[in-house]
Amino acid sequence: MDERDPRELGGHWRTAQRIAVHEPDPDLAPWVERIWTASWDYAEPYAQKIVPLPQVHVSVIGDSGPRVVGPRSRHMVRELVGRDAVVGAAFRPGVFRAWADRPVGRLVDRELDAADLPGLGGVWRGDMGAWLRAGVPADGPGAAAREAGELVAHVAADPTIARVDRLAAAAGLGMRTLQRLFAEHVGPGPKWVIRRYRLQEVVERLETGGPEVDWADLAATLGYADQGHLSRDFTDLFGEPPTWYARRYPGSPV
Repeated sequence: MDERDPRELGGHWRTAQRIAVHEPDPDLAPWVERIWTASWDYAEPYAQKIVPLPQVHVSVIGDSGPRVVGPRSRHMVRELVGRDAVVGAAFRPGVFRAWADRPVGRLVDRELDAADLPGLGGVWRGDMGAWLRAGVPADGPGAAAREAGELVAHVAADPTIARVDRLAAAAGLGMRTLQRLFAEHVGPGPKWVIRRYRLQEVVERLETGGPEVDWADLAATLGYADQGHLSRDFTDLFGEPPTWYARRYPGSPV
């Protein structure tokens, strides 16, 4: 691989970035999981790697207007340079269908102006909570949206869910019905969601174990045939192999 930017390694990126996460107000909580802010100060451009979750975000960078960032199928890279800040809202999996008035599957790997989605928010005046309240659907999340969100939460919480057929059985749904539910309300399909949360367990091991992780044992625990299969899946989603990604954490060798 190419030579690493030393600002990526050992948690050094934290010296140039500040990130804060806030709980939404109760009236927004059925829809929004968290409101977050980030600021940075880079004299030279920095390639910020962003790893996806099955969520829609609305974000505002600097003085720009709100933009809708659909769920991503794999990692993305944003260039950060100079001094700037962003505020964003991460929607709960399953609920954005009511805001977008279209299947969330049509937003996967897309980014668009919020103004392109009729009824989404109001005039941006620098307050994310106030902007969101202007677009809250009259009714709460529907039954299908709640079911989709609950299934995503089930995948995240249960490490034994490693196959789509197992999730379908747990949900009491046929495979095609499950696929349609996710395309309509989540965006990425159930196979992607399962893979994403199983690989999140790799990240958690890296945060605590770094280079001491027993990769062969972890691969078997997560349902992979071998360490190579795990590494290929991880690289496709995160943009680099697990041992390479581990160097981002404090205490890992650089």
